[in-house]
Amino acid sequence: MGMLSLGLGMIISSLTTKYRDLRFLLQFGIQLMMYATPIIYPVSSVPEKYHWLIFSNPMTAIVEAFRYGFLGSGALNITTLIFSGVVSIFILAIGTIIFNRVEKTFMDTV
Repeated sequence: MGMLSLGLGMIISSLTTKYRDLRFLLQFGIQLMMYATPIIYPVSSVPEKYHWLIFSNPMTAIVEAFRYGFLGSGALNITTLIFSGVVSIFILAIGTIIFNRVEKTFMDTV
């Protein structure tokens, strides 16, 4: 979860310096992801045919692992956790690359 958050934060901060209105879109995106990630509802309440869509979100496996660890309920699947880890590492790598490219022009843009 930390790698995913850091990667997304680096991407968003890099883009926000150049595109100021991105912050308004970000508020909508966070609210949309809150409903797309099963935080307030369990995965078991989602119909089986939409599980592929729910588990394509890398935060789903992390939230389900927390739910399983703290509450003892939830679906703990190693395949989805590995997928989440790979996606998190990929987003962190992309975020680092973008941040390093934009870092040189931060002061000129601001």
